[in-house]
Amino acid sequence: MIRLSTLALLMTLPASLSAQSALPPEPAVQEALNTHPSVQSAEARIDSAKAEERLLRAGPHELTFSGSYVRRSVDREGSYDEYDATLSRAIRLPGKAQLDRKAGALGISAAENRAEDARHQAAVLLNDLWWDWLGSSAEAAVDAQGVENYEAARTAIRRRVQLRDAAQLESDQIEAALGDARAMAAQSLGRANLARARLAARFPALPLPVAAPVPEAPVLPPEGLEVMGEQVISRSHEIGAANAEAQRIASLAERARRDRWADPSVGVRLFSERNGAERGAGLVLSMPLGGKARSATASRASAEAQAAAAELALVKLDVREMADGDVARAHATHTAWQRSREALDAQMAALQKLRRGQQLGAIDLADVLQGERLTHAAFRAEALARAETHRAINRLRIDSHNLWITADGH
Repeated sequence: MIRLSTLALLMTLPASLSAQSALPPEPAVQEALNTHPSVQSAEARIDSAKAEERLLRAGPHELTFSGSYVRRSVDREGSYDEYDATLSRAIRLPGKAQLDRKAGALGISAAENRAEDARHQAAVLLNDLWWDWLGSSAEAAVDAQGVENYEAARTAIRRRVQLRDAAQLESDQIEAALGDARAMAAQSLGRANLARARLAARFPALPLPVAAPVPEAPVLPPEGLEVMGEQVISRSHEIGAANAEAQRIASLAERARRDRWADPSVGVRLFSERNGAERGAGLVLSMPLGGKARSATASRASAEAQAAAAELALVKLDVREMADGDVARAHATHTAWQRSREALDAQMAALQKLRRGQQLGAIDLADVLQGERLTHAAFRAEALARAETHRAINRLRIDSHNLWITADGH
């Protein structure tokens, strides 16, 4: 008779690790996120945005120096050295400097929100890869235990065949079942090793334990999934970045509209003529006369502002879809895990009846083996459903900034 008591004990007793203990340590996660290239790239762009803000605050105009020297000859008078020099600078018309400063500050806000969103996306990736590893490792553990059980059963049946208490057919049947179990175990172990390799490659700064942690039965967050779903929206850095960007482009559009009136340039001019016989100083003023180019630039900026506003609305829709999807996925996976747990309990009860029937000689080994396969499949389904439920719940916790990503973005 085949015994799955060890496997049953493993899967039915409460696990020693809670859902939080099954996650990597918080300091290790923060270090892994801090060193992720996407996060570092986004944080570097904050410095770029700050430099852009200083540039806009200073304005586009600089002092301009111009001058000339002339050697002039006059008939019957001689030659004269003459020169002139002008120092001028364009001046932003009222309101333009304020718009430039506003656009610069909004650019920093957009960059900071993008950096936090990059951190959020890295955390989502880490969560997915982590539960890929834990789920496939749980599946591999079930399959490995199945191989041990079939090997023990093969030893027992071989002994019975030697004692002429069982037919050779039963030995052949258990050999076939063992071969299938070994093939399944090899495949699941390969998937677990691949998942671990992908996790290690994507987050090399995250130290991984030798064996994947085993989480306990998933529990829905006490604060409620719907509450966390609303937090996904209210704490979204993606919306914050899109909102800041839309306001920045709107400020630039207003700046372009005002720039249809060009900034005047004022300066001081010094000159000397006829070897210094004539000298003077004065003010100079110049102003470009705007034409079709400035009008087209303003129209283009206005259209870009409208596009940015539409993109903000689209981002809000995307985040709302993500929030509702997170909540629905967490509910669905938790329900699916509960059903898989119930199915496993029922299948184990059925298997016990099959075993008792075999002991009484009323059930053939083939029927018992089929029951063993169904029970094994139920263990695998429960293990995978458990991991998927943890994945979904933790995804919602990450998106709502209750895990790894703080609500204030720090």
